[in-house]
Amino acid sequence: MGEATITLKPLGNGEYEYSNQIHGTSGLAAMLGANSSDVTHFRWNNNAPETENYTSKVVALKTKQRIMQVNWSTKQVSVEDGKGTMNYAAVPGLVDRNTLLLAIGLSLRNGNQNVTLPVGVRQQVEQQQYKVQGTESVQVPAGSFQAERVTRTDSDKHFDAWYVPKQYPLPVKVAQSEGGDLTLQLVRYSSP
Repeated sequence: MGEATITLKPLGNGEYEYSNQIHGTSGLAAMLGANSSDVTHFRWNNNAPETENYTSKVVALKTKQRIMQVNWSTKQVSVEDGKGTMNYAAVPGLVDRNTLLLAIGLSLRNGNQNVTLPVGVRQQVEQQQYKVQGTESVQVPAGSFQAERVTRTDSDKHFDAWYVPKQYPLPVKVAQSEGGDLTLQLVRYSSP
């Protein structure tokens, strides 16, 4: 019911921008003009992304926005979402929900089968845990892959992602229930 475009680009000075733009293209999503934009600026810390700032904007019937700022000199996180500002301590290696899939993929590429990541959410840092459950054949518009299926093990919320870590840093397919049932599938991939 929509199309997502994910982009990773260098900004200079050791900073990168990771963006995920989703546009409703059919059905109710198109009728409501549903679009979302998630943009993270991050730096590398021990060959993994570490969030500096993250902005999420969702437009449907109304607009919802969340801005996360990480001040690494004071080790503080500030989150503003229109319901007030939340502040909490930053943790080394902190990622946001936007860069989470990239961080998992890079960890898998390094050979890890169990991944624990500090994820900044609205009120705190969650130590989210993910585990490779095995290898499965997955068919998506971009082709057929032998992929590692990863599940979240510390939550009742359904999350499955299929990675081909030696080929792509992002999953070729994601199925999750948080924020409504959502399935993303790789259509095409390009690198400069």
